[in-house]
Amino acid sequence: MKLVPDFAGARVDPSPNHGERVGGVAPDMIILHYTGMADHGQAVSWLKNIESQVSSHYFVWPDGRVVQMVPEARRAWHAGKSIWAGETDINSRSIGIEIANAGHPGGLPPYPDAQIQAVIALCRDCAERWSIRPERVLGHSDVAPRRKVDPGENFSWETLFRAGVGHWVEPSPIRSGRFFQRGESGQPVEALQGMLALYGYGIEITGEFCEKTEGVVEAFQRHFRPQRVDGIADMSTIETLHRLLSHLPRYGASD
Repeated sequence: MKLVPDFAGARVDPSPNHGERVGGVAPDMIILHYTGMADHGQAVSWLKNIESQVSSHYFVWPDGRVVQMVPEARRAWHAGKSIWAGETDINSRSIGIEIANAGHPGGLPPYPDAQIQAVIALCRDCAERWSIRPERVLGHSDVAPRRKVDPGENFSWETLFRAGVGHWVEPSPIRSGRFFQRGESGQPVEALQGMLALYGYGIEITGEFCEKTEGVVEAFQRHFRPQRVDGIADMSTIETLHRLLSHLPRYGASD
């Protein structure tokens, strides 16, 4: 079957690695990744290799070229073991976009403007066609804390938000004051875990600031408070999380 691009600006370079969306669900999330490889051509080859068992719907080159590898109606294999808002089959519920960038292994190189603009156009098109809510445009690190760190803390989520993609608030300034870190416990930690879970992160509400909680805090910081990613829940992190929740349409006034 010939692949016809769902996104008008894409050329086709099909991957064999896909299947049915379990339960016939429609995608209601967009998950952004970086390739984490210095050789972008090699990254494309890996996504097309049947032995790799990985793929994505789209691949975005540094110069802004967009390639579609899997039909949006199909289940690409990009998210792996992940969770968001209680859902564990993220592949069935999402559109995966791989962004060519060497990432942390390559020293976090910047994302070129042409590439970011292409990601914006692609996300806006997908979100409009599938009615994907802004807060459901996420990074791989959001749905797989500790296991994944892409697209990384230097990815400009704010730029996407200003262009109508994703959910964002200006991070609260980093300053001294009370903070919570691994090893602590009690009601304030339980409240923090509750807020993170309410936003969508996969976290157990135990009241114990454990390694998993630290990983989720890091994931949150990487997306929403990237100035410092240390897994410590300082006031800047907590205030930013609270404001994000208050600006969700289903919980309070929207931006």
